[in-house]
Formats: sequence, C-alpha cells, structure tokens
Amino acid sequence: MPIPLRADFGSADLRSAARQTKDASQARRLLALAAIYDGASRTEAGRIGGVTLQIVRDWVLRFNAEGPGGLIDRKAPGQPSRLTDTHRAALAAVIETGPTPAIHGVVRWRLVDLCQWLWEEFRVRVAKQTLSRELRALGYRKLSARPRHHAQAEGAVEHFKKPSPPCWQKLRTRRASSPPRSRSGSAMKPGSGRRTRSPAAGPGAVPGPRHPPTSGQPRPTSSAPSAPMRARARPW
Repeated sequence: MPIPLRADFGSADLRSAARQTKDASQARRLLALAAIYDGASRTEAGRIGGVTLQIVRDWVLRFNAEGPGGLIDRKAPGQPSRLTDTHRAALAAVIETGPTPAIHGVVRWRLVDLCQWLWEEFRVRVAKQTLSRELRALGYRKLSARPRHHAQAEGAVEHFKKPSPPCWQKLRTRRASSPPRSRSGSAMKPGSGRRTRSPAAGPGAVPGPRHPPTSGQPRPTSSAPSAPMRARARPW
C-alpha cells in the first residue's frame, strides 16, 4: 500500500508553492505530489516528475517530514571529519608548545610531523591536505623560511643594504650647493618668475611709429618680366 500524504496540505497549496518557488526541481516535485492529491496514481506522478516509483516514494517521505521545504536539493553531508574536538584541542596545545628535538626529532612542526604525531597519540590517520584545512580553521597559518642561495656570500645582503660611502655623500652635497651653470661653463643668473609685457601688445597697446612707404616701382618677383628689361639694357 502506498504511503499517504500529510493531511494539512492540498493540491492547491502545492501548486501555489510551485508558482512561487525559484527552484525548478522543487516545482516539478510539488506538481507531481499535487497530482497525487488530485487522485492520480504514483505511476502518473512519476511520469509528471520524470522519475521512478522509488524516487516518488522518497519525495513523499521528505514532504511528510519537512513539508515543501524538504523537496529542495541539499548539499550532501559527505564523510564526517576524523578529528574530534578533543583531537583539535590536543593539536592546538602541541603546536603552541612546540616540538622537543630529543623526542620528536624536529625543531619546528611540519604537516607531515603533525600527521605522524596524531597517529602515534590517537591512532588517527589524516592526510596533509585535510590537516592543513583543520589548522586553517583553528587560525594557524603555514610559515615558510626565506629561500637562500647555496652560493651566497656571508654578509653580502648586509653589505648591499649599507648606505653610500661618505665621499659620495660629500660630492652630492657640493653639487646641490653650487649654482647652476650653462653649457659653456659660466654661472647662470636666477631667472625672474614674471615675464615683462610689451607696450605694443594687447588690445590697449600704444601704436608705434609707422615707416613711410618706399618710392619707386616694385620689383618683379619672378624672372619672366625681367627679360625685356635685360633686352633694353645698354651693352657694355
């Protein structure tokens, strides 16, 4: 015998919820269950939803337990974490304390060392990637040492950071205090920041004296008119 639907809902309620939802999968399941409320068989409901009878039965169970919200796709829970709160507290304590070189054989903790410590203390096997996520959730970050070249000379970095020699500093001070010079080498006078205005410039300028026009005929601008003049010229 099929599992009956809950009695506090009806086909009109499910169709109204299907119109209001923005989840296409939830709307399809609501319409399939609304057809069951109207008297359709589970086979017809499966045909409406495009699923088998077993999936229709799962929809009915989820709908009876949680209502229309139970027909929404949810993220799968996945595999539960292997570390409990007790493991996390012990891990945080051993990180804050630091390793003992005589016991643990290291001077600073690495992920692989912490994985080995968890196995030795609690018999819990955890991958490095999983442990890295757990430590980030606890507020810890992985610190890497600054890389150093194998052929780097001792004191080369500090020597590079030193300031310029005193003789260079004196030369710079002398150049800054000396006046600027021109290309020829002579000292230049400081220029004025204000440009003088010519009295003949601008709309209110005073007109200057005009030169009288020159007398005589204007000279030709090309060599063509000058040919007759050369012809009339007297021979030497």
